[in-house]
Amino acid sequence: MQHKKALILFAHGARAASWKQPFERLQALSQAKLTDATVKLAFLELMEPSLPDVVAELVQSGCEQIQVVPVFLGQGAHVLRDLPLIIEELTALYPQVGLQVSQAVGENTIVLDAIAAYCVSAVE
Repeated sequence: MQHKKALILFAHGARAASWKQPFERLQALSQAKLTDATVKLAFLELMEPSLPDVVAELVQSGCEQIQVVPVFLGQGAHVLRDLPLIIEELTALYPQVGLQVSQAVGENTIVLDAIAAYCVSAVE
């Protein structure tokens, strides 16, 4: 089924293929909960597909709204500098698409509360 909306989980990438596994699980869990949108993974470096490649694929399939969620714990240079430049280029290439970026997951209170609960449970 073709969706008009998409969610892209945007992560850093790594040399070890095993590093991708938790993100693939996150993608599957997100897709199961978000039945009216396509959920894709994209990576900044060292892994494929890249964010521009995923956006191009989604636009070609007719997607009109894309939400990018940086799956980073903090807002370092990649989120503050690199990602905005990529989004600026993609917005210029695809002005007909609503392309939005969420805050980094590690900046969200709900996520931090969940991580804290997990950490606390390790000593209880």
